[in-house]
Amino acid sequence: MDIFDALLLLLGGFCAGVVNTLAGGGSLLTVPLLHFVGLPGTLANGTNRFGVLLQSGVAGWRFRSEGVPGFRAARALLLPVASGALLGAWGIVQLEDAFFERAFGVLMLLLLVPTLRAPESDGARQPHKPLPTVLRVPLFFVIGLYGGSFQAGVGLLLIYAIRWSGVDWVRTNSMKVVLNFCFTLLVLPIFLLSGQMHWSYALVLGAGFAAGGAAGARLAVRGGEKWIRLLLALTVPALAGQMLGLYG
Repeated sequence: MDIFDALLLLLGGFCAGVVNTLAGGGSLLTVPLLHFVGLPGTLANGTNRFGVLLQSGVAGWRFRSEGVPGFRAARALLLPVASGALLGAWGIVQLEDAFFERAFGVLMLLLLVPTLRAPESDGARQPHKPLPTVLRVPLFFVIGLYGGSFQAGVGLLLIYAIRWSGVDWVRTNSMKVVLNFCFTLLVLPIFLLSGQMHWSYALVLGAGFAAGGAAGARLAVRGGEKWIRLLLALTVPALAGQMLGLYG
């Protein structure tokens, strides 16, 4: 890894950490960046998880220090999310690189619009009654299934699902990073045992992710999240083309 690649991953990790903490979709940047600097798609997907783990842990700590802890509220959702994530991770490591790269490229384009469209802030929607268990458990299992396999955009799915019950914006983000941290911690060994982790890239990317997670939590509590969406609008389509093999 040369200095240019390291700086690119640090910057990309920082931006992704901010995006993931404020809403979700940061892996739409970092998985293609890892592929851009030379990692095959499945190895990029596994390596990215270490950065997500660090970002989620740091962001969760920052939310707690800002007086918005999320674990107690999130723990009822941990079992279905974690169960789905373990199954999703086991399935995704079976894929060939070429198939994963094409699938991820298409996924990037599909997720771009909901990523740019911020979920409603406090006061913009009326609270709903909590979903009954018969609906809540399968819903969060499916979200975990997706998160364990592709990861990118899972924060958005968690936000929409949690916000449906009328939880306020900041606490929703705090619950989201707790869930993300817990299921990522559980699935990381699957990628390690499958040989889908490149540690030197993971450590550099993780440093950027962690810094972005701290900055994102601070921005979320203070209500500033819109500026980063311009970056996503400019970069995700280009990176999706790279994953799809349209050039280079």
